[in-house]
Amino acid sequence: MLTKGRKVPGRGDTAPVNYAFGPHEDDLIIKHRLLTRTTTTRGEPPLKKLQKKFTSFVLEIEKGDDNYNDCAKLSKAFLQELSTFEIPLLKSKAVIDANVREKENFNELKEEINRQISLAQADIEDLKKQLEESKIERQHKEECEAIRKLIGQQPPRSETQKIITDLEKEIAALEAENTAGSRLLELRKKQFALLLHVVDELQNTIEEEQKNLIEEMKMAEEQKNGMEDASGGSEAMAVD
Repeated sequence: MLTKGRKVPGRGDTAPVNYAFGPHEDDLIIKHRLLTRTTTTRGEPPLKKLQKKFTSFVLEIEKGDDNYNDCAKLSKAFLQELSTFEIPLLKSKAVIDANVREKENFNELKEEINRQISLAQADIEDLKKQLEESKIERQHKEECEAIRKLIGQQPPRSETQKIITDLEKEIAALEAENTAGSRLLELRKKQFALLLHVVDELQNTIEEEQKNLIEEMKMAEEQKNGMEDASGGSEAMAVD
């Protein structure tokens, strides 16, 4: 016998369910009660009443041959009681058969539900994969759209090619100008080197001429001094 869960005052929690018998013992007790029909709450149990009817009928038969009417009455009462006892059994059998069929239907339904759950799980996995692929595809589309917008902001190819051509021409002109400048610079270096050489030669010539001039002036000075000495000696001789 089981006790229903009840609310504990002040807590609002359901008390645990306690069983007087185990599940296996409960099944045996229920089976015994169904077979013996001892679950009635009024009068004697049906099996006990049937046993009494049968006992009375057997005892009446054993008395002798002059009680045929009594035996017939007891036999009829016993058969009626047996029919009365059999009807609930048939009902119980019908209920059991219905429960067996219901259980089979339930098992089939359970298998079908499990199969549908498996299919749903497989569909969910496929949908997850499709979702991931859709996310990746959408990301690629967004990247392509961003690249397309960036390309759209750029000038046309013809204009870009024209700019490249103009830059190449400008680079070629700058390279030619650079080459000409390098040549001019090299020429100016040579001219400057030649000028330095000429200046150096000129400076050497000037220094040499200055030296010669100084030598000539010294010689002229010496000659002048000698002449003065000579003229002074003549005058002295004349005075004497």
